Amino acid sequence: MADWFAPKRYGFGAGLPIGWQGWAVLGFYFAIVVAAGLLLEGKRLAQGAIIIPATAALIIIFAKTTRGGWRWRWGEKD
Repeated sequence: MADWFAPKRYGFGAGLPIGWQGWAVLGFYFAIVVAAGLLLEGKRLAQGAIIIPATAALIIIFAKTTRGGWRWRWGEKD
């Protein structure tokens, strides 16, 4: 798989998207969260049933498409 996200310079995880695919995934995720919030207003359980799996999927995508993978970084350039 191609690199869609840059690694964080300090810490563990992904930074900002570096490819259009990363921006598309992030935009789609935000659209899901906003739609769940607006369409299911006041229904916290239903919102959670949508947002929690969407967040889990986003984390998996981040982990698989971050340049250099996820590892602890201390500020060195990759």
